Amino acid sequence: MINGIRLGVNIDHVATLRQARRGVEPDPVAAAILAELAGADGITVHLREDRRHIQERDLRLLRPVVRRLNLEMAADDAIADIACSVLPDEATLVPEKRQELTTEGGLDLIANEAAVDRVMKKLKSAGIQVSLFIDPDGTQIEIAKALGADAIEIQTARYSEAKTKVCIDRELDELRESTRLARELGLHVHMGHGLNYFNVQGVAGILGVEELNIGHAIVSRAVLTGFFEAVKEMKRAIQQGNRQRSYN
Repeated sequence: MINGIRLGVNIDHVATLRQARRGVEPDPVAAAILAELAGADGITVHLREDRRHIQERDLRLLRPVVRRLNLEMAADDAIADIACSVLPDEATLVPEKRQELTTEGGLDLIANEAAVDRVMKKLKSAGIQVSLFIDPDGTQIEIAKALGADAIEIQTARYSEAKTKVCIDRELDELRESTRLARELGLHVHMGHGLNYFNVQGVAGILGVEELNIGHAIVSRAVLTGFFEAVKEMKRAIQQGNRQRSYN
């Protein structure tokens, strides 16, 4: 952990490459081990309904191997049953559409409150901490608190996609304000989506952020440099931003 900021390495796209030929390699479990050896503080996987990358077998093999396992999942009873069997350290509820390339936006807690509440209660009764992947929006944060979430993961897509300094600064201000509100409410704050080696410093500098979950950028870099070095590089990038942590 770097001064309070954990790096959760998402290994979904290691499985994406494997599933391209329905083979046995590359092995997500091997990637997880290399990530932890390189300094990752946890491993994140998304067990999707359509099983496009991570499979249930991967999840069950990872549980006894990694120190900290975060399972991304839809607010779905069948997936919740698997989670309660595997017992990840944390489950992060995310929106999920079959036609999407990757998760698009945050979970709308207003529209999905009943389903989220039902699944959260099932997970928490099994002793699993629950995080909600939501937009940097005050109303969504307040609902997350009311539902009893342990943490929120603020989606950083708009920040990651911003092109001009004005837009980048505006999105960072929104992330800072959302973090401030969440911490005042007693929620742990994580962030993720679209973060890479060039933009991670901005969010790593926000006081109150405890965890960054990053996958695609690390797996893409690993194709060229290897998994161990890709994770080490991301840790160094986070440390660079972390030296300037503030609400400003």
